[in-house]
Amino acid sequence: EVQLVESGGGLVQPGGSLRLSCGVSGYAYDTACLGWFRQCPGKEREGVAVIGTSGILGYAKYADSVKGRFTISQDNAKNTLYLQMSGLQPEDTAVYYCALDPSCRYYAPKLREADFTYWGQGTQVTVSS
Repeated sequence: EVQLVESGGGLVQPGGSLRLSCGVSGYAYDTACLGWFRQCPGKEREGVAVIGTSGILGYAKYADSVKGRFTISQDNAKNTLYLQMSGLQPEDTAVYYCALDPSCRYYAPKLREADFTYWGQGTQVTVSS
């Protein structure tokens, strides 16, 4: 059974940083795509970042709103996905979800929500002074 468990959310001041983690179990992802999505208050869920990996190389894609501020990465040995967030702003306040796309092309990952069929429970990030 595939399980994704997010952690690392919390309250941070504008301009601050957080690192989210997502533990992945029940799936061998030598070739896979793992992504981060978020749902801001009153808005639809949106893609944040996705990474495809062959087990050797990673290929990342970011939403325009987070480029230059967020970095997605993974540690294959630990089966863990990360989202390093810096320069956080109130507009980044949301529930953040990690998700797995089992049918992606790792060298061309996409942030298509319908392609991600396994989801974590979400972790709250609040950016406020």
